Amino acid sequence: MSPDSPKSATIQPKGSLRSHEAILFLVVLLELVLFSSAGRNFLTPDNLTNLVRHSAEIGLIALVMLPVILTGGIDLSVGSLLGLCAVVFGKLWRDAGWPWPVAAAATVAVGAGCGGINALLVTRFRLPPLIVTLGTFSLFRGLAEALTRGTDAFTNFPESFLRLGQGGLAGLPVQAWILALVAVVIGLLVHRGTWGRSWRVIGFAPEGARYAGLPVAQRTAAAYVATGLVVGIAALTYTARLGTAKADAGMGYELAAITAVVLGGTSIFGGVGSVHGTLLGVAAMAILTNGLTRIPATLSFAGELSGLFTGVVLILALTASTLSRWWAERRTKQAPP
Repeated sequence: MSPDSPKSATIQPKGSLRSHEAILFLVVLLELVLFSSAGRNFLTPDNLTNLVRHSAEIGLIALVMLPVILTGGIDLSVGSLLGLCAVVFGKLWRDAGWPWPVAAAATVAVGAGCGGINALLVTRFRLPPLIVTLGTFSLFRGLAEALTRGTDAFTNFPESFLRLGQGGLAGLPVQAWILALVAVVIGLLVHRGTWGRSWRVIGFAPEGARYAGLPVAQRTAAAYVATGLVVGIAALTYTARLGTAKADAGMGYELAAITAVVLGGTSIFGGVGSVHGTLLGVAAMAILTNGLTRIPATLSFAGELSGLFTGVVLILALTASTLSRWWAERRTKQAPP
């Protein structure tokens, strides 16, 4: 089966996905109305700018996590890899004395290389992505802590670098432009090219994709390498935004990114998903997290509430994904031949 064949192009239940995205869009609007009325200064330009800045890294990781999940895989190492890349950048700039643009390019290369490690283990050795990335989750964080001895932190970065995370361009935070660029690239791959159709076919039936002549290993590996590359970029914006690089950078980001992707309608089993749904998922999570900090009654424990709601939303999204797949399989079995 060619990735350009009509059958492969119609595998994804577009009507169901669009319905999910329409509901999620209404949820985002409801969040905006709720927090603008119950919160303090929620819809002010400063707060909206702050919202974009703080959700950009999660958005970048979620966007590039989409192709991985479309193939039926998962990457639990992204948060640890962000911490490792942040530390690598700090070491190259401060200790090795590299100019920050060169150190930044090397950091992105390190991210892509670490993504390549995941890709090699998943495609060449046929190991389960969950087990592989759970292992590299610990490996990457351990490397970051070893490089910093658990306590070292990198600060006093050049002003020109800090503008990457704290500056603006044409009235928007720099991160917004980076996020938009990555969204366009991933969107073209997922929705306009044979790559996206290949990832979906692999997610539905990897053995069938091999028999159809698709380069399953290469396409799957490309998804993991791209994830590492974009995580390297996210590490740079994260470091520039906070002005510091530490080994604990990006803790919990893997959970937030997976939540946003699944909340956006992507099936955790693979084969179904969209960029616009993922962006809506990121927006819903970002507005919820930011809005909770604006309600006076929750100010003292907004962080705990945010983690609680993230876990609840992830469970609900996974449950909905499972029920949706079960219902689709049931309808298929009941359909007349």
